[in-house]
Amino acid sequence: MSTASTRLPEGRYGRSSDERADHKLKIAAVVLGAFVLALIGYFAYHYVGQNKISAEVITFKATSAEAVELHLEVRKDAGVSGYCTVRSQSADGAEVGRADFRFSGADTRIDRTVTLRTTTKGTTAELLGCHAD
Repeated sequence: MSTASTRLPEGRYGRSSDERADHKLKIAAVVLGAFVLALIGYFAYHYVGQNKISAEVITFKATSAEAVELHLEVRKDAGVSGYCTVRSQSADGAEVGRADFRFSGADTRIDRTVTLRTTTKGTTAELLGCHAD
């Protein structure tokens, strides 16, 4: 005697429900992945492509208990004006000074030494960001 098989004949009744579910999950994953990639591209373009001013603090030193002198290097598009925000902190991490420094003109690279006024002795000078007008 032979035992009856519980398997359906191959290709006779179409896909099983598990195969249909797997196919739908694959399609959903591809659509979601394409959406996430488009979203990342959109934000990357607006962050990198639209940022017309960038800068960095080259050096800094505390010149007194009420001031920190810092050397800023600013790179910008010609004719763009804007500002960069810098801050200073004390040894215990408290913010002791913050200021915006404006930049304008036709130059694309500006090296400037600026003085940041502080309430007590500042031990750092940190660039928080730059923004175009």
